[in-house]
Amino acid sequence: MSSKGGKVLAIREQGSSKRSKMDDVGLVSFFMEIAALHSAKKVTFLCIGTDRSTGDALGPLTGSKLLEYGFPHVIGTLPSPCDADNLVARVAEIPSEHIIIAVDACLGPPIALGYYFVSNEPLQPAQSVGVCLPAVGHYSLAAIVDINGPKPYRTLQTTPLHRVMVMAEQIAAAAAKGFGIGR
Repeated sequence: MSSKGGKVLAIREQGSSKRSKMDDVGLVSFFMEIAALHSAKKVTFLCIGTDRSTGDALGPLTGSKLLEYGFPHVIGTLPSPCDADNLVARVAEIPSEHIIIAVDACLGPPIALGYYFVSNEPLQPAQSVGVCLPAVGHYSLAAIVDINGPKPYRTLQTTPLHRVMVMAEQIAAAAAKGFGIGR
């Protein structure tokens, strides 16, 4: 996995030494590595979040953009979000032979704002707001949409929409480029 200048940034997500921090350019390499192993026809993007919170809308925005690019299997879009209330049921819809790429918004340290943590491991949704949900995905991407602080729910509610929209487009564009899919 690479990032600016082809280097993985040294900062790693707290709690996991297997998550790499990268920018949108690095995301292309992340998706290319997955595409080298798995056809887009056997991949399901699980885009977690709700459109009722600006910061947490990253998942459904990303899911909708992935569909626009032509990915065949996406769960979690603006018209049909995958959130804490329906996550378990939505995961059960995914065929067992599919590879799941989980995408979620995340709060992080100031130095990570606007970057992505990626991993070849499951994602733990809603961790930054203290909700306990099952880990999901064979691969994961957590987008740092805002800075972690004492009131995570409020932070996600007041996250700038422009930042979230730009990051959702960066994820979808990188996935399309990595998998060789275009609009």
